[in-house]
Amino acid sequence: MIRVLICDDHQIVRQGIKLILADAADIALAGEAANGPDALAQARAGAIDVVLLDIAMPQRDGLDILRQLKSEFPRLPVLMLSTYPDRQYAVRSLKLGAAGYLNKSADAEQLTEAIRRAAGGKLFITPGVAELLAGALGGPGADDAAGDKPLHERLSHREYQVFRLLAAGHSVGEIAEHLVLAANTVSTYRARILDKTGVRNDVELALYAVRQEIV
Repeated sequence: MIRVLICDDHQIVRQGIKLILADAADIALAGEAANGPDALAQARAGAIDVVLLDIAMPQRDGLDILRQLKSEFPRLPVLMLSTYPDRQYAVRSLKLGAAGYLNKSADAEQLTEAIRRAAGGKLFITPGVAELLAGALGGPGADDAAGDKPLHERLSHREYQVFRLLAAGHSVGEIAEHLVLAANTVSTYRARILDKTGVRNDVELALYAVRQEIV
């Protein structure tokens, strides 16, 4: 029996996933979490074979939780769930050690297949994500030269977090509180982001994010 921990802040999503799991004879619900700290606490309690983790989690986002989980439990498979376009987070998730990336538009068969593959120590990658990964690594099938990739792909994980929050209209102080960072640290990240994306201020940054369909 594959024991699954569902981590998503939307109860209706958790309910839907539980209904799907209930129809799979070899998969059982091990627990559910509505925020990042709760997800970590339940993972630390043990008796979990696969984690289903939403990227947009409150208090600590899914990528932060993924990094923490892989640091503490390197062999615990984590499947990332998202409503965002694959190109925004799929490659970042896999580089951080995710066992797979699923958009929430996936059907029940894809979800259960992903869980089984992850539990068996394999990666679950859709053809679309495979193409993105090939492009990011410069392998066969890569369509763009490195210089043609969007500028925001140069950002580190933490810079990308700050970038999204700035583009969504949050102040430096709000971002510092949300990410539990010093305001000066966030300001430093902001300066790096402006430099790497080639924009001059937060308004241009927001426009860039809209053009790239990031917010």
